[in-house]
Amino acid sequence: MTEFTERQKEIIETAIKLIDEGGIQNVTMKQIASRLGITEPAIYRHFASKADILLSMLEQFKFRSKGHLAKARSANVSNLQKVETIFLEHSGQFAERPHMTAVVFSEEAFQDDPRLAEIIFSVMNAAHEGMAEIITAAQQMREIRGDIPAEHLAITILGTLRLLVKRWRLSKFGFDLRQESQAVWQSLKTLITSPLN
Repeated sequence: MTEFTERQKEIIETAIKLIDEGGIQNVTMKQIASRLGITEPAIYRHFASKADILLSMLEQFKFRSKGHLAKARSANVSNLQKVETIFLEHSGQFAERPHMTAVVFSEEAFQDDPRLAEIIFSVMNAAHEGMAEIITAAQQMREIRGDIPAEHLAITILGTLRLLVKRWRLSKFGFDLRQESQAVWQSLKTLITSPLN
């Protein structure tokens, strides 16, 4: 991943907050400069365009997502526990940085720029493939039911996470996401470890 300067990180973080407040159309070089108390030309010294800022933002998210997946895969725990770790760590990341939900769950806002749409798709695809791979290993060890394709279980788990986080955001963060994630995970675990393997 590209190493960002402190100023670039500030610009990216400001853009994320602006998206959170008013959507992607709320992100302009003028708005970012105003929030940071600098001039517009100063922004252009760090990023050539708004699209480059958004691209960097998504690249950062992709890098973090890959890191979480790699960490879970290498953990010395059962495959079922790896699935749990991914589910709970992702919800924990959103709990720590609620404004990121506006970016991560606004794929349609990025579809007009092929570069941005491609990154969003690659993040989603990598998460799905990584989860399916761990589930397959868990099925082979009979930790997870084997009568449903791993790809479908991955969609079920990641889709549940997505809906849970989106519901939390739309409720204006009206419940404890970590606590609810733990409860939802226990229900998911009951479903995916049903003694049908």
